[in-house]
Amino acid sequence: MSTVLVTGATGFVGSRLIPELVAAGHSVRAMTRRPEEYGGPGEPVGGDVHDPDSLGPALAGADVAIYLVHSLGDDDFEAKDAAAARAFGAAAAEAGVRQIVYLGGLGADGQELSAHLRSRREVEQLLGEAGVPVTVLRAAIVVGHGGISWELTRQLVKNLPAMVVPRWVGTRTQPIAVDDVVGYLVGVVDNERALGRVLEIGGPDRLTYLSMLQIAAEEMTGRKVPIVQVPVLTPRLSSYWLALVTDVDVTTGRNLIDSMGTEVLVTDDSVRSVVPREPLTYREAVRRALAERESDSS
Repeated sequence: MSTVLVTGATGFVGSRLIPELVAAGHSVRAMTRRPEEYGGPGEPVGGDVHDPDSLGPALAGADVAIYLVHSLGDDDFEAKDAAAARAFGAAAAEAGVRQIVYLGGLGADGQELSAHLRSRREVEQLLGEAGVPVTVLRAAIVVGHGGISWELTRQLVKNLPAMVVPRWVGTRTQPIAVDDVVGYLVGVVDNERALGRVLEIGGPDRLTYLSMLQIAAEEMTGRKVPIVQVPVLTPRLSSYWLALVTDVDVTTGRNLIDSMGTEVLVTDDSVRSVVPREPLTYREAVRRALAERESDSS
């Protein structure tokens, strides 16, 4: 088995991933800016992707590095994420890491992408610039308790008896349960068939954002929510609207909304031959997210 460094160890995906990597027999190093506060499985190590000097010690001895960080809540997130990816890739090469695994974003090559999705593509390239093979898993919305995109959906349904929504709710996407994302991440670690490849991952459902809101409403309230679409509601106005009715900040909301006008669907299912699994439906992912929230609050 391998020694695996996980960045973003305390985050939405990282905190779920580390126990599964340990269960699979890997030796896990959990990279965090405050290792003294880390209470999860694995060995805590100090490191910050925005501090290049901290990366060498964190990566020393690692066979595989999993990169799960981004600066979406920062106004200058593209520049910050580019600098961090370049530094991390260089440090990984220097440390002799043999694979970097990155969770990126779906969107067809050649498609006009939002700043958020363009940044994800740039990070893919920069992580491998120094020569370490990169495995990219591209996903759309990840559904699970505590995830930003799911929290937007849950809080909108919870806080609004009816909604006036922009036209981007008609855009199709392919949501995926966080449990499936974790399963795919574990499956590509030190997997020779995944080295240097871009693999698209998604659940079985292709849904509009409107459909996703309605399914969430049905699971949360047992009924549909009245929704009226309006033709003009800019990303900036949408982000202020989200900030009023959810606890997601304006900058993060705007960066997410910018991507919601782009259809993001799986176009290549070759991941099935690399990591065979049957992903959960969106409805089941919603049920699990709600159950986990209820369990956490009890």
